[in-house]
Amino acid sequence: MFSKILVAIDGSGMSGQALGAAIDEARVWKAALHVIYVVETGLFSSMPMDNTWEIMLSMLETEGGKAIANAKKLAETKGVEVTPHLKQGHAGNEIVKAATDIGADVVIVGSHGKSNVDRLLIGSVSSFVVSNCPVAVLVVRT
Repeated sequence: MFSKILVAIDGSGMSGQALGAAIDEARVWKAALHVIYVVETGLFSSMPMDNTWEIMLSMLETEGGKAIANAKKLAETKGVEVTPHLKQGHAGNEIVKAATDIGADVVIVGSHGKSNVDRLLIGSVSSFVVSNCPVAVLVVRT
């Protein structure tokens, strides 16, 4: 039985499927649903901290806010309330930390994110979460 579910989204189709699974589980178990979007700041670590960096970060935060708003809308149409979490940092670390902080019973992630290039650059977030999360992890595949 799950009382708190954390689902990681990134705006990709795969994370949309993970969100759908999380909403279904939240409905079945009458669980609290937490949605996390992480702005991956590691991609900027080699860039100088100037105006361009700030603009890119702001754009990514806006994208994250929209993804969370869409997730909330979808969940609410199915009678599920969402607690949003917009974080910055390494996606895997932030997901694991959020799962611990909120006391999640399960974390739901997609098997891959937006692009294969992201996977090469930052590693597989889902693999990191599976390997490092102290609670059960459900990986949604197509």
